[in-house]
Amino acid sequence: MTMTDSAPAATSRWTAQWRELYNEVINTGLCTGCAGCVVTCPHDVIGYEHVEGKYKPFHLEESLGLDNCIHGFGEEGGCTTCTRACPRFRQWEEAADKHLFGRVRNPDEMAGVWRQLLLTRASDTTQHEKGQDGGFVTAMLSWLLDNDYIEGALVSGVEDDDAWKARPQLVRTKEEVLATAGSRYTYCANPLALRDAKDAGLSRLALVGMGCQTSSPPVMWDRKAGKVSKPFLFNIGLLCSKTFDDAIFSELFEAKYGLKKQDMVKMNIKGVFQIWMKDGSYHEIDLKECHQWTRTGCKLCPDFAAEHADISTGGIGKDNDWTLTIVRTEIGEEVINRMIRDGVIVARPAQEDEVAMKLLRTLSIVSRRRWPDWADKAPSVGVPPPKKKAEPAPAAEGAAPAN
Repeated sequence: MTMTDSAPAATSRWTAQWRELYNEVINTGLCTGCAGCVVTCPHDVIGYEHVEGKYKPFHLEESLGLDNCIHGFGEEGGCTTCTRACPRFRQWEEAADKHLFGRVRNPDEMAGVWRQLLLTRASDTTQHEKGQDGGFVTAMLSWLLDNDYIEGALVSGVEDDDAWKARPQLVRTKEEVLATAGSRYTYCANPLALRDAKDAGLSRLALVGMGCQTSSPPVMWDRKAGKVSKPFLFNIGLLCSKTFDDAIFSELFEAKYGLKKQDMVKMNIKGVFQIWMKDGSYHEIDLKECHQWTRTGCKLCPDFAAEHADISTGGIGKDNDWTLTIVRTEIGEEVINRMIRDGVIVARPAQEDEVAMKLLRTLSIVSRRRWPDWADKAPSVGVPPPKKKAEPAPAAEGAAPAN
């Protein structure tokens, strides 16, 4: 992860602790369930339930009530790590922007700051076929491991008894990377795999996650959270409008369309929910039907474009064969250029796909409009108001009413 010069000295001492996090983020709907506060807590007193309807941190010690912490500043200690690690606490976007880029995004930079916009795909046939939208992330993780940038990566895997139930997973080999390839569109707090990495003695890691997760490491660095953020050396962001509750499988896909998740082999979203089955059949489901299963933690999230990753990627555009790749930082540019020179990926300018470019801006704006006006204003800067729907033209005098 690229780091700029150290942030200017704070004008006042940082004293925000669990109480402020609970009241300002967790209890207001801003919490995305990224688990940044959980994995960085030096006292191991923040719990997390990685199950549907939860995906939220909670305090394990109730001696001071659910909204307080005995280790927090002003009680019996001075711990502020949880608020320093939270990518939705107060001025989070400005903190991450300044740390990574030395400036805040301009008002017209709806998708965040970037250096290159590319369309990429893996050169390796297996990575291309098993990966999502061209297999770029699969190719990049394998290359990072081969070239000793990282020792492992925190990704989304699946449960042993359920091929569509996501779980945080540490991968250390190219075989493990390939085994976890693909998208599932239900939530997975990938940072929780940091515990496995620590147990394995790994100190150089890549984090793969949605914007809510990949904003956490640069926020930690800017707020000087300490050694807890040092293992994150490379940050790979996934473009994301929302994720869905696991219940969508049984309550919509199976109940209405007879599509059992154990018979699914792949899924994607390209204007519709696309599902491929083991029997070779292909199905499309209108996204409007899926909205009621939107995960609660996604409803106020303003970051479609994973704006604080080293490289952000996603399958928006004309087809499923290329990955839109947003190169944001110096190390991200170094890696992408080396991968191209090594022939690991094929790349071309993203501007060749006008659909992808328009969708990147449009979906970034749509996500930013979710951000509430009572929260920090930075994520809403430059966001244009929704266009007013044109009123129907008045009927001509004497015209017959429509049937």
